[in-house]
Amino acid sequence: MKKTVKAAVALSVLAAPAYAANLENPLYMPTQGTVYSKTSVGVMYKKTDASQAQKQKEHAGATEFPVWRLHEELGYGITDRLELYGKFGYTHDGDIDRKGMHLGRAGLKYRVIDTDTGFAWDLYADAQLGGISEMSGSYAANGFTYDNYSNGRWGFHVGTQFGRTWSKFTAAAFAEVLRTFGNDNNSIDVSDFSVGGMPVSTFGIPDEISVDLKSTTEFNAGLKTFYQIDDRWSVGGSFTWKRHEDNGVEGLATSLKDVSANPMLAAYQKTIVNTLLNEVADMNDGFDEYIFNVTVANQITDAMQVAVYGEYTFDNGHRQSQNTTDVKAELGVRLNVRF
Repeated sequence: MKKTVKAAVALSVLAAPAYAANLENPLYMPTQGTVYSKTSVGVMYKKTDASQAQKQKEHAGATEFPVWRLHEELGYGITDRLELYGKFGYTHDGDIDRKGMHLGRAGLKYRVIDTDTGFAWDLYADAQLGGISEMSGSYAANGFTYDNYSNGRWGFHVGTQFGRTWSKFTAAAFAEVLRTFGNDNNSIDVSDFSVGGMPVSTFGIPDEISVDLKSTTEFNAGLKTFYQIDDRWSVGGSFTWKRHEDNGVEGLATSLKDVSANPMLAAYQKTIVNTLLNEVADMNDGFDEYIFNVTVANQITDAMQVAVYGEYTFDNGHRQSQNTTDVKAELGVRLNVRF
């Protein structure tokens, strides 16, 4: 009897690390020298809501499908408690001709506590890589139209995650703050904006301008769960809340043509610029996302895993938000590899 009990205890101890090594486990941490990759390909279906911005564009209630989404997460175990990681994402929405990098992060995660009872606590910080590509779009009578998904701003995340594993079940919670720094890393086409039927170039304003964007502070938080069914199969679920703050413009970064020799033209130029800046001083485009995610994963080999995921997002936003929807659903597949 004693031998049976000892064998059961030994098996449970041996099984715990195997489950913890599952890349779908929210508390996964690579051991020293381990490299991992998580590559996701998804397709999203969207139906826009009736926000003021969508009404101006005559796009309220419109369907956008397919919206292709690519994600890549890479990690390296510097030690058993310290990880170097990067997360990148790309979106292509052909229905509105909007495409580009929507996610870029690179940083470090440190496991402060890792107990024999299965409790773990992590601290992490990373660079927000929104400044890699400039924000681009156009401004006309129907408002601002995005060409890509970058805000053109650099910044940083600071966050924490804690959780615990009970045999085959894991639960974790996280919270993080994102601070971005305003700059003029943007390009806005205003050639279709006219005054009295005349293009703005008539008043010495270039067809393409850059503006000084304000800095922002945003928040993310959520819960994650995971269950290891057996050595091959596992399931997971999560809820994430994301707060996206209003964007705003502090001033014009582009030099204007000197029209001081014509006082009337100079007065019009000043009025037009001030009007434009006042309209976008607070873009009133902030929004909140409430994201639910479920995952089913299969361990093909010790080093390779395939997961299928589904995601649904509820959201609400301010009247000029172009990111709120009536329906936003994504289905995709992820390949996880550990080297």
